[in-house]
Amino acid sequence: MTTILLGPQRFTTTVGSTVRSLGVTGPIAMVNSGWEERESDDAELAGHLDGRGVNLRLYQRAYELLRAESELRDVVLDHRSRHDELRAFYGLRLQSAWDTVFAVRHRTSRHGIGEGAERSALQALSDVDDWYAWEVARLVEHTAGTDAFTGSSALAAQRAEIAELLASSAAVVVAGGHVGLLMETLRLFAVSIPATTPVVAWSAGAMAVCDPVVLFHDFAPHGVTAPEVHDRGLGRVRGVVPLPHARRRLALDDRDRMAVFAARFPSHRLVPLDAGTVIRLGPGSTDADGRVVLPEGTRVLTTAGTLVTEGAA
Repeated sequence: MTTILLGPQRFTTTVGSTVRSLGVTGPIAMVNSGWEERESDDAELAGHLDGRGVNLRLYQRAYELLRAESELRDVVLDHRSRHDELRAFYGLRLQSAWDTVFAVRHRTSRHGIGEGAERSALQALSDVDDWYAWEVARLVEHTAGTDAFTGSSALAAQRAEIAELLASSAAVVVAGGHVGLLMETLRLFAVSIPATTPVVAWSAGAMAVCDPVVLFHDFAPHGVTAPEVHDRGLGRVRGVVPLPHARRRLALDDRDRMAVFAARFPSHRLVPLDAGTVIRLGPGSTDADGRVVLPEGTRVLTTAGTLVTEGAA
């Protein structure tokens, strides 16, 4: 199973050379529903794929399907509403737990209590993430099991057509854009990429093929907020949290903040994806314990709050 994670493609475009390096022949499925209304504006991307690109049109399919199927539309809107409310409560708990960790870390301890207090504060932060992840999984399961989903012949037909296109594709590219809508369309159509089909993904697409999907922006206009778990990803790559535009969106010089960010995901490698980054994961990319093995030269954010390079002496 080959999966290649790329840096953003806006200014440094590597998708074409990367796909060509796979040495595959045949159509290349394009998933770019994160572009929303611009999904059909795919000529440049198709050009990078040497004209072999086949747009799965997930966004357009979803728009047409939900416009025609009122019961399905109601369920999707209900899912969005419930997810938004869940995120609101999660955000309240998360920011409080996040701020508490730093308050504890910065409090002077004269009697050795601080270390244990910090471990407990970090555990409380992880508990908030775990609660949210559990609630998201429960919501996804509930939505998928509704009569509107299981009984829609139109949805079943669309899913079958998409599965057939994927089965006949030599590779799949997953572009960036709005990660929430990308995940929504992938889930609506139960997109499952065959394990033997190579995948090239970048930005939101890279986030979507991993698990979980983590949002972050230390320089957001509304002020500094805690990085947040947003959704479940496809899980094709496990043990990696991609960080697109890391240089632009993370306060990488704030070692304290970066250390806490990394500590929240002890079983994952936090991997910056900046322009020009190419991370190729293939057969043998996991060790005996199932932990992902990253290629030599990959940068990883550590619990010391620093970036280290895999394989560096």
